[in-house]
Amino acid sequence: MTEWEEISVELAARALEIPNGGEPNRGSSSAAEARVTRIIRMIESCPDAQHGLTAIAREARLSRYHFLRIFQQLTGLTPHQYVLRARLRRAATRLVLEPARVLDIALDSGFGDVSNFNHAFRAEFGVSPR
Repeated sequence: MTEWEEISVELAARALEIPNGGEPNRGSSSAAEARVTRIIRMIESCPDAQHGLTAIAREARLSRYHFLRIFQQLTGLTPHQYVLRARLRRAATRLVLEPARVLDIALDSGFGDVSNFNHAFRAEFGVSPR
């Protein structure tokens, strides 16, 4: 999933709100919230998997626009940000509990390279993964 995909969906959703005076429709159903909650649990159980916006919205049986809006209401984050933080939390736990190399944990956690992992880890936790 890319941040650009989420940004484009967010932009489109905001454009659709203009006829309503810029006010988003806040009436989300509890069924939609339950579907998004199921996706959140799925991300938590396997954060290193690919979680593209289109695929997870389809899994929740919601449009990308509605899924993104409900997801942000429930978590305060975009799906991309949430996945990144879930990956970093799991990596941090592994770094403390396992004798594995930082590189191996970074790659196992879904990061393409160790420098990207190091940068994200430091931004999230304020310390180096070492």
